[in-house]
This record gives sequence, structure tokens and C-alpha cells, in this order.
Amino acid sequence: MHEGGNGGGEDTSSQTPDSGVDQPGFLALERELTVLLRRARASQGEMSRAVHPDLEPSAYGLLVRLDECGKQRATELAAFIGVGKATMSRQLHALEELGLVTREPDPADGRAWLVALTPEGRDRMGRVREARRARYAGSLADWDPGEVTELARLLHQLNRGMEK
Repeated sequence: MHEGGNGGGEDTSSQTPDSGVDQPGFLALERELTVLLRRARASQGEMSRAVHPDLEPSAYGLLVRLDECGKQRATELAAFIGVGKATMSRQLHALEELGLVTREPDPADGRAWLVALTPEGRDRMGRVREARRARYAGSLADWDPGEVTELARLLHQLNRGMEK
């Protein structure tokens, strides 16, 4: 189908009418999110090394989840992170070897295990996350506190929208 239906113009068959994807706001959003995600990946590598020099950056998110939510089953962690059982098993084994997590039988289901941060893991995560928040505070020192709160609200809204 061609714009205007007259056989001329640009092919718009892959776009819905009024989709808005070419609006300047969406172009700017794409650009800024690309920069933010690139920086976040680099930051995740730094944070993981700060927790433990041998920690893989991909495992940092597991530690954050355990720090925020407490004990979890490996299957819950795998679903949250979006990886398979084998990948999760390898990551958890590596975290156990580093002394950052431990597994214990799930009292609700004797066949399952709960994963938790060790005291050492909790301490290391606490120090690293506090340092990261201090870095954010320094970077955003000239922002109004309401703007920081609004940014957090909008990012939360964006993350929830992306879950759909």
C-alpha cells in the first residue's frame, strides 16, 4: 500500500497510521536510551568488579535481585533475569565459589533450593550500591530533588511498559 493510495510516495505498509515512530520525541528517546544502556553496561562491569574481581558482569543483576528481594528459588531468578536453567545453574555455582551466595533447602518444598546472599555477599553489595547511589547523587547534584523523583517515576513507568 502506498501513501495516499495513488501509487506514488513512500511504502508505509510496515507502519500503522499515526504510529508516531518518526516523531522527534521518539527519535530523541531512542538516541538517549542507547547512550544510557551503553553506560549502564559499562557501569555494570565496574560494579561487578567492585563486588569481586572475578564476578561476571551478567551475575551482578542476580546479586541485586537477591539484595532487594531476599531468598529466591533459582527458577524464580532465571525467570526474572530471562535465562535458562543451565545458565542460572552455572552463574549460581560461580557465585557460590566466590562466597557471595549460598543455597539452602526450601522449607515449603524439599525438592527445591533457596538462594540467598551470604553475609559477605550482602556486605559487598551494600558497599557497592551505596557507592553507586553516591555517584548518582554527585552527577545529579544540580538537579532539583523533585526532578530526580520524577525521573525515577518515569523510568519505572517505562520499565513497566516494556514488561508488556
